[in-house]
Amino acid sequence: MWTVLVTLAFALALLPLLSLVITVTQNGLARFDWDFLTTDMRGVLGEGGGALHAIVGTLIITGLATVISVPIGIMTAVYLVEYGRGRLARAITLLVDVMTGIPSIVAGLFAFALFAIFFGPSVRFGIGGAVALSVLMIPVVVRSVEEMLKLVPNELREASYALGVSQWRTIVRVVLPTAAAGIATGVTLAIARVIGETAPLLIITGSTNILNTDPTDGRMSSLPIFTYYSYTIPGVPPEFGVERAWAAALTLFLIVMLLNLVARVVSRIFGSPTSR
Repeated sequence: MWTVLVTLAFALALLPLLSLVITVTQNGLARFDWDFLTTDMRGVLGEGGGALHAIVGTLIITGLATVISVPIGIMTAVYLVEYGRGRLARAITLLVDVMTGIPSIVAGLFAFALFAIFFGPSVRFGIGGAVALSVLMIPVVVRSVEEMLKLVPNELREASYALGVSQWRTIVRVVLPTAAAGIATGVTLAIARVIGETAPLLIITGSTNILNTDPTDGRMSSLPIFTYYSYTIPGVPPEFGVERAWAAALTLFLIVMLLNLVARVVSRIFGSPTSR
C-alpha cells in the first residue's frame, strides 16, 4: 500500500513538470530556428526578428553574477564550516537565512539604489543586473556548499593534519576537491535559480531591441525580459510576438538543461571516487 502511495505521489509531482516541458516545447518549436537564434529585433515590427540580443544578455549577466557570487559563497561556506565559531558565525548564518527569503524585486531595488548613488536615477546597464542576481545567488551557494563541506569525513582532515599539513592547505587540497561534485551541483542550482528572474532586471537593466555586449554601457536585454514584453506587448498582429515569446521560453529552458548536463560532467570529472 505504501509503495503504491509513494508512487502516486511521485507521479503527481512529476505531472506539472511534464506538462510544462510539453507545453513549452510544442509552442516554442514553431519559431525556434536558426534565424531566431542569430538575429535581434532591430527594426522588426511584425514577422521575423529573433532573440540573439536577449540570449547574449542573459549569458553575460548570469556569467558576471556567477563570477561575483561563487567565490563569495564558497569562502563564506568554508569560514562557517572550518573556522566559524561564536557570535560572528551565528550572525552570518542568520544573515544567509534572511537573504534566502528576499524577494527578487528587492534585490533589483538594492542594485538600482546602489548604482543610482554614483550614476544617477537614469542608470540602466548589465552589471547592475549581475549585482542584483548575485544578491539572490550568494545565499543559495553558501547553503549548498556548506552542506557539501559538512559531508566531508573528518577522518580526511585529521589524516592531513597528522601529516603536518596546515589547515588552509588541507581545505584547498583535501576538503574542497572531495566536495567538488556537490559544489558544482550547488552552483548550477544557484544559476538555475536566478537565470529566469525578471523583476530585478526590469528595474536595473531595462530592455533593448538591439545587441549590446558591453555590460557597463547602456541597456541590456535578457531572455526573461524578452519573453515578458513579447507576450504582454506582442504588437499587431499579435501572433508573431507570442511565437517569439514561446521560442524564448524554450531557449531559456534548453540553457538550464545544458547547465545541468555540464554540472553532471563536472561532478564526474572532479568528484571523488566515493561520490561517484
